Amino acid sequence: MAAGIPNPEVKYTQLFINNEFVNAESGKTFPTLNPATGEQICQVQEADKMDVDKAVKAAKEAFKLGSPWRTMDASERGHLLYKLADLMERDREYLASLETLDNGKPFSDAYTIDLDLSIKCIRYYAGYADKNHGKTIPLDGKYLCYTRHEPVGVCGQIIPWNFPLLMQAWKLGPALAMGNCVVMKLAEQTPLTGLYVCSLIKEAGFPAGVVNVLAGFGPTAGAAISEHMDIDKVAFTGSTEVGHIIQQAAGRTNLKKVTLELGGKSPLIVLDDADLDTAVEMAHFALFFNQGQCCCAGSRLMVQEGIYDKFVEKAAARAKDRKVGNPFDKVEQGPQVDEEQFNKVLGYIKSGIDEGANLRAGGAKWGDKGFFVQPTVFSDVTDDMKICREEIFGPVQVIQKFSTVEEVIERANKNNYGLAAAVFTNNLNNATYLSNSLRAGTVWVNCYDALHSQAPFGGYKMSGIGRELGEYGLEAYTEVKTVTIAITEKNS
Repeated sequence: MAAGIPNPEVKYTQLFINNEFVNAESGKTFPTLNPATGEQICQVQEADKMDVDKAVKAAKEAFKLGSPWRTMDASERGHLLYKLADLMERDREYLASLETLDNGKPFSDAYTIDLDLSIKCIRYYAGYADKNHGKTIPLDGKYLCYTRHEPVGVCGQIIPWNFPLLMQAWKLGPALAMGNCVVMKLAEQTPLTGLYVCSLIKEAGFPAGVVNVLAGFGPTAGAAISEHMDIDKVAFTGSTEVGHIIQQAAGRTNLKKVTLELGGKSPLIVLDDADLDTAVEMAHFALFFNQGQCCCAGSRLMVQEGIYDKFVEKAAARAKDRKVGNPFDKVEQGPQVDEEQFNKVLGYIKSGIDEGANLRAGGAKWGDKGFFVQPTVFSDVTDDMKICREEIFGPVQVIQKFSTVEEVIERANKNNYGLAAAVFTNNLNNATYLSNSLRAGTVWVNCYDALHSQAPFGGYKMSGIGRELGEYGLEAYTEVKTVTIAITEKNS
């Protein structure tokens, strides 16, 4: 693995519209901060409605019939995506370093996980560019009937700050493979890597207007994308609260297609017969990875009563051993993304203490600068406690006790979310029964966060609408057209 660049040069801070880096129409900028120190990295151009209009106009022009993008062979679209992935591989150390600087995640994670998965995702969808096709359908009578899979059009995409590069890849890959054009809004907390990727998109040779990327805020740029009459589809990853707003905005305007990947409070269930040490370590990873800032984090840990006390003891000890610090050092945990998230997490910790949960590890700020939170573990947590019901999005492990399989299924499903779940057991029957009974879009058995480009990801209930990744991820970026042709007899 590369060593990392502790102070990577920031090369792009402007908006990317029509294959050019440009200033915002308003001339406004906003700061992006280093969460490890709280200090400003640089100022970034701030997009608003005028810039969204400009980007949509460029995307519409690129999507016109007869344009270079629409007349391009599907295999050539795939070739451009492969080239983009190769360029990301070439600049992997720089991109990982910039991600660590702007987001705060450990460089080792950014390099080995985020960049690896992002590059693989782009390559996966590059291979699909010329393989998503329609069918011929036998009809009664003398007809030739077939379906065409066509691009939706101009797609608005709004991505979060917890995995900036990976979420950009999840959105761009299927949209571009299917021949759509994109107007993307980056999270205001972490815009730097997404803007750098724009330079690689241009270098790869994508036609002007196919990809347009803006940095800005939700109530201005995000709202303008959600409401825009010339945007045909919007994809959002983020909080359930904002997901509601986006769906309402889409419904008020042109009924654009909407896919939403939202929050979670994912149950991780450990049965008495599970391998205890493996389950403790996997549960630790499931919650604390990425500073707990994962929508699918195993944030509701449910342990069967026969091993509960031993599990809690080991889980607390593991949390106390977790290495926190400068994300460019050899550490397991960096800071929360910003002060707002830092204060939110500390507020949930206070709530857990006030409501009577047993604090076993952590519970306070770590260090004297930046937005670091100690790895925190609560035991004896009841279903009605706030830390059990709500998404914390931070390094706070919540451990509950249960008795029977039927009990844990009922309690786990009594939740507004349904993004992911996990089961740890050596009993195949219990593994299958629980996997089939839990209302979640993904269920992992004896593993966690096994995320791959080939497997679909998305949630039940208030965790979202639609699926990303895999072949299923193409559906959101595809219109199905039916063509029926009457076959007449040839006149002699």
